[in-house]
Amino acid sequence: MRWVRKIAAILLASALSSVASAQTRVDLQLVLAVDASGSVNQTRFEMQRSGYAAAFRNPQVLNAILSGPTQSIAVTMVQWTGPSMQVHVIPWALIKDRATAGAFAEAIDTAPRQLFGGGTSISGAIDYGQSIMASGPFQGSRRVIDISGDGSNNRGRSAAAARDDAVRDGTIINGLPILSLEPDLDRYYRDNVIGGPGAFVVSAASYETFAAAILKKLVAEIAMAR
Repeated sequence: MRWVRKIAAILLASALSSVASAQTRVDLQLVLAVDASGSVNQTRFEMQRSGYAAAFRNPQVLNAILSGPTQSIAVTMVQWTGPSMQVHVIPWALIKDRATAGAFAEAIDTAPRQLFGGGTSISGAIDYGQSIMASGPFQGSRRVIDISGDGSNNRGRSAAAARDDAVRDGTIINGLPILSLEPDLDRYYRDNVIGGPGAFVVSAASYETFAAAILKKLVAEIAMAR
């Protein structure tokens, strides 16, 4: 597929700029899990996508990365809906300078939406995030799955059960609930989704405020990896 080849080309410079092996240590391994369920129309999806891309172009994110011991993080992105409906849309990428951060932002802009419905399975997103955590060529001092979405878990096993399994394996779950449809979703995320040392929630009151929320959240996540 053209978009796969284009994303691979965008990230190739990042991959070639360091020796990516199982021993490549980074301050943070971060899985960005983006809601693509039926409640997320195309406009809302594009607001999420543009918010993530803008964050990786923001100097605050790069400054946070460069403040860590290895001055690098590894990031990947998935889209999720139902219990077995997840797509790994951007492969693991090393972010260590302005060029690699910009390349990852471009990859976000380029990756098309792959899912359009199937329920809201936060548990499936967590389980899938866990499955790809060991698939990349990086070893992070902290491992984080970052869940963003606009609804509570309504498919598959409970979100709390998936969270507990991930936390037992050493992964931290952070959340970015979008409160457009469920005004108390932040409370649900605190009780059922987030977990692990220092886990936290940053809420977006609406899709229009998503970009500001994800910027705040990424800076905090990266800073905690020091």
